[in-house]
Amino acid sequence: MNAPILQDAMLQTDFPDLELYASGKVRDLYRVDNEHLLFVATDRISAFDYVLASGIPVKGKVLTQLSLFWFDFLKDIVSNHVVTANVERYPAGLRNYADQIAGRSMLVVQAEMVPVECVVRGYLSGSGWKEYKAKGSVCEIPLPAGLRESDRLPEAIFTPATKAISGHDENIPFSEMKKLVGPRLSEELRELSLRIYRKAADYALSRGIIIADTKFEFGKTAGGIVLADEVLTPDSSRFWPAAEYAPGRAQDSFDKQYVRDYLERIGWDKTPPAPALSHEVVAKTSEKYLEAYRRLTGKELEI
Repeated sequence: MNAPILQDAMLQTDFPDLELYASGKVRDLYRVDNEHLLFVATDRISAFDYVLASGIPVKGKVLTQLSLFWFDFLKDIVSNHVVTANVERYPAGLRNYADQIAGRSMLVVQAEMVPVECVVRGYLSGSGWKEYKAKGSVCEIPLPAGLRESDRLPEAIFTPATKAISGHDENIPFSEMKKLVGPRLSEELRELSLRIYRKAADYALSRGIIIADTKFEFGKTAGGIVLADEVLTPDSSRFWPAAEYAPGRAQDSFDKQYVRDYLERIGWDKTPPAPALSHEVVAKTSEKYLEAYRRLTGKELEI
């Protein structure tokens, strides 16, 4: 299904009356008061740790609306940081920018973020596949011999990661996570992450999507542990079409692997400046994100 690109990509936010709290590769965070932040998902896209010159129209809305879907779906397992995504319920100062933030923003409780990405892998792919080929393990977790690329693992595994100064995700063994955030919290987050993955993966499979792996971010608030940032989106997960799944090779996907493959084909040396994408790649990537949303939620995204 080839949906038309209906709007320009939002690459930057500019809200003069608001205090910019932080700006990441995709999201801009604004301070609302001492307890709340405004998360705004732009249409920026990164690959190989660089933000590209082109954006992907509606991508930020897909990330926000799909995260909201999953936050609600998973609320029986873990609380989340969302207060509301209804702009009409935002403080008055935020409503001034309704035309820019509607559909792509969330008012959230500010949390003390755990400095570890909680990665769960159900299939052997990406950096996990590279490590397995070299060592027969992933993050020091031994795996059976003879597995192929994209094989389903005997059971999902928890493989935490940290952010290096360069921005690269660095896989670490669970023992290292326990040193960083403490044994008790580490055990709690591992159990939570695996429970969330299993529930989400079972549901996604019923909708024709394999969640090969994903990463979660957690924070601490006065109310306890919350699931934060984004959750189970094409930016934070590998989504594979189940009908086309064939282990022994890399899989087609609904995530930004399509963009990475394009950049490899044009021979970018992965140093700045990051190149622009072709119109065809932009349109195809936007459609992949929209299709993931359609399949998982069963409805069209309101653009």
